[in-house]
Amino acid sequence: MRTESKAEALRRLKYAQGHLNGIVSMVEQEKYCVDVLKQLFAVRKSLEKVETVLLEGHLNTCVVEGIQAGKQDEVFKELLEVYGTARR
Repeated sequence: MRTESKAEALRRLKYAQGHLNGIVSMVEQEKYCVDVLKQLFAVRKSLEKVETVLLEGHLNTCVVEGIQAGKQDEVFKELLEVYGTARR
């Protein structure tokens, strides 16, 4: 994993973690459901951004290296597997 991808992913994950802690407090305090849902949507978007950062990093490093090493079948199989998991 590239250093900048790791740093960006960790930054976004820590943000989402803090946000989730806030949502837990909101639920414990019985805050208005729509407000909780809005915060959950924000966390989901944040996690989607982490996915994008990680996928871009993977495509630009591991996938390229795997293809250059002649492992394109393995690389494509893995990408299809990840794509399938994401669609579930």
